[in-house]
Amino acid sequence: MSLKEKISADLKEAMKARDQVRVDTLRSALSAFSYKKLEAKPSDKDGTASEKTELSPEEELAVLQKQVKQRNDSIAEFTKANRTELVSKEVAERDILAAYLPAQKSEAEVRDLVKTIIDGLPADGRNQGAAMKAVMPQLKGVADGNLVRQIVTELLK
Repeated sequence: MSLKEKISADLKEAMKARDQVRVDTLRSALSAFSYKKLEAKPSDKDGTASEKTELSPEEELAVLQKQVKQRNDSIAEFTKANRTELVSKEVAERDILAAYLPAQKSEAEVRDLVKTIIDGLPADGRNQGAAMKAVMPQLKGVADGNLVRQIVTELLK
């Protein structure tokens, strides 16, 4: 069962349970899938969009990760603006969407992996760009990029 199918099934359950926050959040995720699908469609010579099959599991995961990241960014901004009612709404939505993502690595696991990779880099190539380039492919989807960047910056000092 694809991520989109699971979210669609959960949306039906949320509608039956009259859980409006969950309904709105899952609808926004399905909408994001649709936008991504339209965005990825190649167009024909006459300018009309040709049909593309469904998104790949990797593309679905990337869309969902982007949705969670947007919620995290909103939480940070609303916290700065002292808008607690909006923070709580965004936190609830983020938690709903995060349940569909693969398990995230802990900060300690990320730190250990980053340290191992940085130690393996040549001494003259130990800069943030090179470290991130080496680390991110291994942590893509299982660790927050901002956390990885913070740890890389800290370990390179």
